[in-house]
Amino acid sequence: MQERFLKYLFSNKLTALLFIAFPTAMGVGTFLESFYSTTAAKIWVYNARWFELIMFLLMINFLGNIFKYRLFKKDKWTILMLHLSFILILSGAFVTRYFGFEGVMPIREGSESSELISEKTFLNVLVDGEIDGLPQRLKLRDEVLFSEHTSNSLEWNNNFNGQDFSVNYIKYTENVTEGIVLNPEGDRYIKIVEASDGNRNEHFIKEGEVSNINNILFTLNNKIDGAINIRSESGLYYIDFPFSGNYMRMADQLKGEFVKNDEQELIFRSLYSIPNFQFVIPDPPLRGDFGIVKSLNQESKKQDALYLSISSKGETKQIIIVGGKGLINDLKKINVGGLDFLISYGSEKIKLPFSITLNDFIAEKYPGTEKSYSSFMSKVTVQDNVDIFDYDIYMNNILDYKGYRFFQASFDPDEKGTILSVNHDFFGTLITYIGYILLYLSMCGVFFIGKTRFKQLSSSLSKLKIKQTSFIFFFFVINCLYSQTPSFDRFKLQEFNFDSLVKVTAFPDDQANKFGSLVIQDLGGRMKPANTFSSELLRKVSKSDRYMGLSSDQVMLSIVNNPAVWYNIPIIYLKRGNDSIKIIAGIDKKSKYAPLVAFFDEKGNYKISSQLEDAYRSQTPNQFQKDFIELDRRVNLLYSALEGKVLRVFPVPNDSTNKWVSYPELSNVNIKGRDSLYVNNVLPLYFQAMRLGKINGDFKQADELIESLKGYQKKYGSDVIPSTSKIAAEILYNKYDIFKKLFSWYLYLGLLLFLCLLFRIFNDSKFLSYIEKFLISAIIFLFLLNSIGLIFRAFISGHAPWSDAYESMIYVSWATLFFGLIFGRKSSITISATTFVSSMILMIAHWNWMDPAIANLQPVLNSYWLMIHVAVIVGSYGPFSISMILGIIVLLLIIITNSKNKQKLFPKIKELTIINELSIIVGLVMLTIGNFLGGMWANESWGRYWGWDPKETWALISIMVYAFVIHIRLIPGLKGRWLFNLLSIIAYSSILMTYFGVNFYLVGLHSYASGDKIITPNFVYYSMLFVIILGSLSYYTNKKYYK
Repeated sequence: MQERFLKYLFSNKLTALLFIAFPTAMGVGTFLESFYSTTAAKIWVYNARWFELIMFLLMINFLGNIFKYRLFKKDKWTILMLHLSFILILSGAFVTRYFGFEGVMPIREGSESSELISEKTFLNVLVDGEIDGLPQRLKLRDEVLFSEHTSNSLEWNNNFNGQDFSVNYIKYTENVTEGIVLNPEGDRYIKIVEASDGNRNEHFIKEGEVSNINNILFTLNNKIDGAINIRSESGLYYIDFPFSGNYMRMADQLKGEFVKNDEQELIFRSLYSIPNFQFVIPDPPLRGDFGIVKSLNQESKKQDALYLSISSKGETKQIIIVGGKGLINDLKKINVGGLDFLISYGSEKIKLPFSITLNDFIAEKYPGTEKSYSSFMSKVTVQDNVDIFDYDIYMNNILDYKGYRFFQASFDPDEKGTILSVNHDFFGTLITYIGYILLYLSMCGVFFIGKTRFKQLSSSLSKLKIKQTSFIFFFFVINCLYSQTPSFDRFKLQEFNFDSLVKVTAFPDDQANKFGSLVIQDLGGRMKPANTFSSELLRKVSKSDRYMGLSSDQVMLSIVNNPAVWYNIPIIYLKRGNDSIKIIAGIDKKSKYAPLVAFFDEKGNYKISSQLEDAYRSQTPNQFQKDFIELDRRVNLLYSALEGKVLRVFPVPNDSTNKWVSYPELSNVNIKGRDSLYVNNVLPLYFQAMRLGKINGDFKQADELIESLKGYQKKYGSDVIPSTSKIAAEILYNKYDIFKKLFSWYLYLGLLLFLCLLFRIFNDSKFLSYIEKFLISAIIFLFLLNSIGLIFRAFISGHAPWSDAYESMIYVSWATLFFGLIFGRKSSITISATTFVSSMILMIAHWNWMDPAIANLQPVLNSYWLMIHVAVIVGSYGPFSISMILGIIVLLLIIITNSKNKQKLFPKIKELTIINELSIIVGLVMLTIGNFLGGMWANESWGRYWGWDPKETWALISIMVYAFVIHIRLIPGLKGRWLFNLLSIIAYSSILMTYFGVNFYLVGLHSYASGDKIITPNFVYYSMLFVIILGSLSYYTNKKYYK
């Protein structure tokens, strides 16, 4: 019996079951977290004993397989290190879970702290009574985790000096606050709101009592010397202060002063300021009972309510304890059966062996912005009995001292205090990092060391006589997908008198280019050439790169010079299929473009306002409503250009935030003296000189004015202005728009290569061979252009070109073709397939919901880890994409198999299956290394290498899924090329979920679009149906000819 149990424990069957159960559980956990809460997901899945059992069984199974397959042999050391790495990583996770701890340390500037607030929550019960006439205390404490969505339980049975008592759970409510439950018969309370610690705090003053708020006394109808006294009389309210100060009425910014001990009328919703304290009284007193209510304020500290019943000596009472993670509240007292119970729920203070003083907190912002942070840093002093030293803690730069690691987590809204994340997990981190090192070594060894599966497959592929093959399925897919791509034909305008006016008044292209090289500051604080805005304007508004032969800079210059004309120019693109827009605008149904004026009536009312109201209000807008939303964005973009406020070309002298303003905004800033005279006249003089130059052909004065404006920019904006080479590179990048063009070029060449391979099946001539080589060379040339485009984008942005959705998509396209060219040395069909896939990825990248604009980097991404982690993990999607398309090709080849062509098709099926598996291995190695590199980045940034964030969890799920796919050959009954290729297609859904699904369906650090109600695209259902049909048809053919 024992032998059978051990045999099953180390069997491949159990491995397969665990490889299915583990990712399934994790996947369910990510959705539970999104639907309910993180705490609920921890209770149900991540912290559950059954989930820990799965991980423990995986560890035991890995350990058993080391002996089962004799991995200690020299030629198997790579696989040995791989198994040992996962054992160590899982062991490290257990050590971290049960022996490590973490928390936060909030510190205000000038303050010192030697305590952190624990991440875990605890229930503390102190029982006070007497034994032999002497007071005694019994202490009860336990770690607890509750959620209002789960079935919680708590039952403590104990005794004090022989007297039994019990503490039992009743219910748990999340996000509550102590507030007033309205009751006409209740007491009167008045609410005081203050933010002395940087967070909104609400306090309630009961009539006739005295309350202490930050060492300041408040009363309501109970005058006391030295207190802020509030009283009511005949429906009016009055207030007097023991200090002098001032106030500001919120509604109209009215300001006033008050003097000490001088009563005056209370002004509600006004900010009262006294030395070192500010508060607001929002409303008159209300009658009610003070109790626990659901909090509607998202800014205040989150706290929960724990309802308990306490029984002793036949007496039972209920008590509500308010607390939660990050909160340390006072003990609440209740007497039951003659015993005093003092109870608290929430985090605990953990004493450190040293102290930290916050000397200064520095929050740096992007130029000209108020809340767009580029970085934040805590300048601290560390002191204990031995050492004292200064240190700077900022994102990706941690303080590691005596086993405690401090990370810059957040800061107070007033920027006068910091919140440090603290982690103490030396041994757990050490064990895990050793596992990571072994993992990286083993992953690299897969390609070079010992008898690995990768080397076996490579050898098998080399022995095959490779012949190119193609299949007609490409025609269907290409035609279907290509027919859905947007048309970029130049538009035909209706005959307007304004057209000729635009052409006649347009300035020469070379002069417009000089204006386009001026630096402007966008709303996000990014410094860029005006050409970037003009390019985005024309492409987004008209879906074209030029207008009537005019470049984007010429269009922008014309708009600034004569905006009134452009209200009447039909430049706004109208999507096909929504005639309602054209009817509302009053234009012909065949028109593809409309002027801005068409969307406003004679009174200036916005014609589509009612439709937009419904569209924006809808949580799930239909396509009709989405068309109106997209149109509204184009209208607003064009309108912002006509206003001229987007051209922020004037740096404000000596501004602390490096703010730049546009010509219409000059009146809002204080620019004095000669600078004021200059900025108010340079643009009018420039356009006057341009108009004169158009008449006499002499643009010398205009050029001098442009150069003087550039000189002004350098004089007052030198700290933020980009280099001349960056400006030139960005203008060049905008001009060629390489990634948008590569989509069609890849598609055409992939199609031509496919046709060439198709004809070679019937006629393998030298001419076709030369054509094939030429087409592959052309694809390689385009790939080089793709690479140059990525390099340009990285140079312009100043960071790795994979920091947002659009960038990661163009990088995935590059990585797909990169690995396709590598594997294409063995099989040209792979190049054809991957060129097609790259084309489709670039097409998706240029859909409306992805913005190709270069943006500023978030503080946490400003790290070398972005180069390493994201490059590797996103790059892995390329080989997986190749695997998916090759799986489809193989199943189609199986479907068309018959008794006549079986001998010809079988070698091709075998060849592509080998390449498929090689591609999966490469992708799996990259994804595994990339995911655990992300864990190391998280540990350096947030103090924990794993936090069950949906993105990292789904990446791990994908690792488990693909690991299962490449191991099915070891499981009896699951061997075979048909199942392997089918699973390589199905497994790709985990990559799609990791990349797209997490962003839209789940909640987490990487969920960029979470909160938006979305509808699953129809192609998802069509894809599922396609895979089912493909799998079913190929199954019967495979069973007939290849079993």
